[in-house]
Formats: sequence, C-alpha cells, structure tokens
Amino acid sequence: MKKSFDQFLNTKAASIILPAATIILSIVLWQVGVRLFNVPRFILPAPTEIIAAMNQWSQVIMRHSLITVGSTVLAFTLALVGGVLLGSIIGSSRLAYLSLYPLLVGFNTIPKVALVPLLAIWFGLGLIPAVITAFLLAFFPIAVNVAVGLETVETEMRDVLRSLGASAWEIFIKVGLPHSMPYLFASLKVSISSAFVGSVISETVASNGGLGYLIVSASSSFDVPLAFAGLIALGIMGILLYTFFAALERYVLAWRQ
Repeated sequence: MKKSFDQFLNTKAASIILPAATIILSIVLWQVGVRLFNVPRFILPAPTEIIAAMNQWSQVIMRHSLITVGSTVLAFTLALVGGVLLGSIIGSSRLAYLSLYPLLVGFNTIPKVALVPLLAIWFGLGLIPAVITAFLLAFFPIAVNVAVGLETVETEMRDVLRSLGASAWEIFIKVGLPHSMPYLFASLKVSISSAFVGSVISETVASNGGLGYLIVSASSSFDVPLAFAGLIALGIMGILLYTFFAALERYVLAWRQ
C-alpha cells in the first residue's frame, strides 16, 4: 500500500490532485471556522462573501488587474534585459566583478518601499513609480544568477576553446550562455514574484490604480471581502506567471531532464 502511494506521489496527477484537495480543505475549514465562531466580516470574511464580492466587483477587479499586470510585465521585461546584460558583463570580466558587484549588492540591501515616496515626488503618481519599483526588485536576482552561471564555467573548458582559436565572444555564446541558462531560469521564477511585489507596494503608496490601490481603498472603507478578492486576484496572476516560466524552463532546458 505504501509503495503504491509513493508511486502515486511521483505521478503528474498527484501534482494536480493534492494541491487542489489542500485548497478545497482549507476553504471548507475557513468557511466553517468563520461561521462557527461568528467572526465579523470586516475582520475575516467567509469564502462565500469573498466570492460574492468578486462577482459583484468583477469588472473593477479586472480593470485594476490589467494595470498591475501591465506594470509588472513591463518592469520584468526591462529587468530581464538589463539583468542579463549586467550579469554577463560581471560574470565575464574580473574587473567588472570587482567594480560593480559590491555596488549591486549594496543597492539591493536598500528596502525598496523606502524609495517609493521619492519616486512619487520625482515622477508623480501612476505607472512609472510602479514600474521602477518592480524593476528594482526583479533586476538583482537575474543579474546575480547570470553572473554566477558564467563565473562557474570550468576554467579548463575555457582554456581548451582558447587553444582551438575561439574568441571571447564565441566562448560566451557556445559555453557561457548555455551554462548560465539553468541559473537564469531559476532567477526568472523568483523575479516575476518580486516584480509583482514591487508593483503592489508602489500601488499602495503612489498610484491611483492597480490591485494594490484597490486593496488599500477597500480596506480603508472596511470592505474586507473586496480586499480579499484583490489578494486572490494577485495570487492567481502570480501562479499563472510562475507556471508559465516553469513550463518554459522545462521546454528550453529539456536536455537537463
């Protein structure tokens, strides 16, 4: 019996059934707990009340979701391009590593939420502060992972290619870039979540649109079911984007399987 169960855990069906069962069980316990202890809706609404709010405010949630997705995807795209370029420079050059990497680490230690008020002063409310905040959170993991991937290429392999007449660019394209791809895709799944966090942080402080703005507005009016509906929308979008990059990783890096 245990052997059969272990075999089931290794199947694709288990990766779908078990999370779904966990979610359903959690929702049932949540619903029963709220009703049993008579928790006020402005403290913790029942799942049925959140679903009702999602139906009632579906168009509003969709409009704000598109704003958040737009700023997140734009920031993530810029972070991907910039992170790959800077990571390639740092990973390929000892001079660049010694000069730029400490500055990159130091800047990353600054809490990005502390920059949002300044961004609001410089650029006003709206899209630009959200994109910049999301970019700053998503950029660092990509740059660092690409740099690590290039730096860990075996020295012997570089020496062999140089002895065969390969240029630095050819070594980067044929060895360095493929070697860094697993590191890059590992960072993408982290960065897309960080980009969402950055967008929402900025929207709660320096925006008049987006799910972060919607959650703050709903909370200020004690419409907690609507705030939870915004949180669920954020979770769904984050899962979808994470799943997309996980599937893309399995496709691009099929040779690792």
